[in-house]
Amino acid sequence: MHKDPATLAGTVHRLTLDSQVLAGNLVQAPTRRIIDVYIPHGHDGRDLPLLVDIVGFTAGGPAHTNWKSFGENLPERLDRLIASGAMPPVVVAFPDCFTKLGGNQYVNSVAMGRWDDFLRDEVVPFVEDRFSCGGSGRRGLFGKSSGGYGAMVHALLHPDFWSAAAVHSGDMGFELLYRHEFVPVLRALAKQPDIGQWVDAFWAARKPKDSDIHIIMMLAQAASFDPDPSAPYGVRLPVTLDTCELIPDRWAHWLAWDPLTLVESHGPGLKALKALYIDCGDVDQYNLVYGARRMHQRLNALGIRHTYEEFDDDHTAVDYRMDISLPILAKALS
Repeated sequence: MHKDPATLAGTVHRLTLDSQVLAGNLVQAPTRRIIDVYIPHGHDGRDLPLLVDIVGFTAGGPAHTNWKSFGENLPERLDRLIASGAMPPVVVAFPDCFTKLGGNQYVNSVAMGRWDDFLRDEVVPFVEDRFSCGGSGRRGLFGKSSGGYGAMVHALLHPDFWSAAAVHSGDMGFELLYRHEFVPVLRALAKQPDIGQWVDAFWAARKPKDSDIHIIMMLAQAASFDPDPSAPYGVRLPVTLDTCELIPDRWAHWLAWDPLTLVESHGPGLKALKALYIDCGDVDQYNLVYGARRMHQRLNALGIRHTYEEFDDDHTAVDYRMDISLPILAKALS
């Protein structure tokens, strides 16, 4: 679906990686993973920067290389941006990071698996070795929603590995984002209190309910931020099951993973980045704009160079924002 049929298409290579670091995860995430890799037209990847696309909840990297109705998939978007001169050529990797709980937050978890290590220790070296791209100072990552969260956290924790990041509508401000979501979780579990059986029933259903997608999302967050290795799928909720009151010690583990918490201890490291881009819709239905504004203010106070933008939209179908972020990352890394 090229907007200009004359645009020359790059090549998408479908690779398979057998992960070692994901072995033993409690959510039954397969260790054999697809990684689609985009190479621009006229290039073989050699000496180009590397970007890694980490997608939002319920998706996997290859979803962004799939055919898309009424618009461009991401390789087609890259073809257009590169052909027009809006951005220099880059290699882009699309790793599949989907799990039985609907996705993950790209952090290491005894329940969800070592997804942080998977990206840095396995995916990036695998792609760089295959295509002679990337390398120190020439790696970036980008994502939206849970992927935006992953991009922000990786930038905070690993500015020595990643040199640029784009955060689209990323999870920040857990008090506003997650705290009210525990009531529908408890209502869903009232009919089936065993979380393991609830998850199994979700997968056995002929047609999962839209509302259940939000429930399994919260179970995924619990398995990411405060896992219990002895519980089914490693899920432990931070609230009392009868009165839905926050359990302070449990909730503290969640807040420790909030980028607004992490920036207090890791924020100065962001000065090493060549580019940091953050945006959010001004009517984001998950309240993420308030967390984004807080992060923007905190980064300004810390003297961290970054680009911050709000736009007239919500959380849904905002891939068009990558027309702004991808050129910023590519130019910074080239």
